[in-house]
Amino acid sequence: MSGCGGGDGHGHSHDNGGHGSCGDGHDHTPAELGVAYSLFTRIDTDNVECLNEAVDGSGKTIFKPWEDRLSRDKFVESDADEELLFNIPFTDNIKLKGIIIVGGENGYHPNKMRLYKNKPHMTFDDVRMEADQEFELHPDPSGTLEYTTKVVKFSSVTHLSIHFPGNFGEDSTKISYIGFRGEFTKAHRHGVTICNYEMSPQIFDHKDKIIDTVGKQVM
Repeated sequence: MSGCGGGDGHGHSHDNGGHGSCGDGHDHTPAELGVAYSLFTRIDTDNVECLNEAVDGSGKTIFKPWEDRLSRDKFVESDADEELLFNIPFTDNIKLKGIIIVGGENGYHPNKMRLYKNKPHMTFDDVRMEADQEFELHPDPSGTLEYTTKVVKFSSVTHLSIHFPGNFGEDSTKISYIGFRGEFTKAHRHGVTICNYEMSPQIFDHKDKIIDTVGKQVM
């Protein structure tokens, strides 16, 4: 296993009970981590898609505050097989630096995560393409293992797709929390620009008498 931000894309760190961070060399208090992992507020939750979820809409519920990451009241479980695919739109431009995954107990925890940047509405047919980054996952019931992304690759994310292709041996996969660490900049919403053009005057626009080319008055 590689260290933080390793070149093989499997960077991770144990943060020793919630006080560490991966890749920046600074210790963070739980309160600071709560701020760092607040990007869930930048998710367009209404338009989050989770493919192969057993309960419709359950995939949206796992994006929640840092302090609720260990709550298992809300979770998503896969349906037909162990795969899950999330399509996550953001309301702003995201610089994604790290991800924490809290999966199900024992074999229900996903064993791999594949990230795709700015490819909305992906399907399971689309995941055959090469991912922007992949991670081998490890069971993390306490939510202390961070997977660091290639920041250059994920510096301007408006949409993130996450594919979980398998787990540690069960027929279905469970996830109760996905957290994102990073920064955001306000997205510019371009409205419709209305332009007023001054038209050349036309004869039918005028009520006044017009003199034609032979000097006669016309109405």
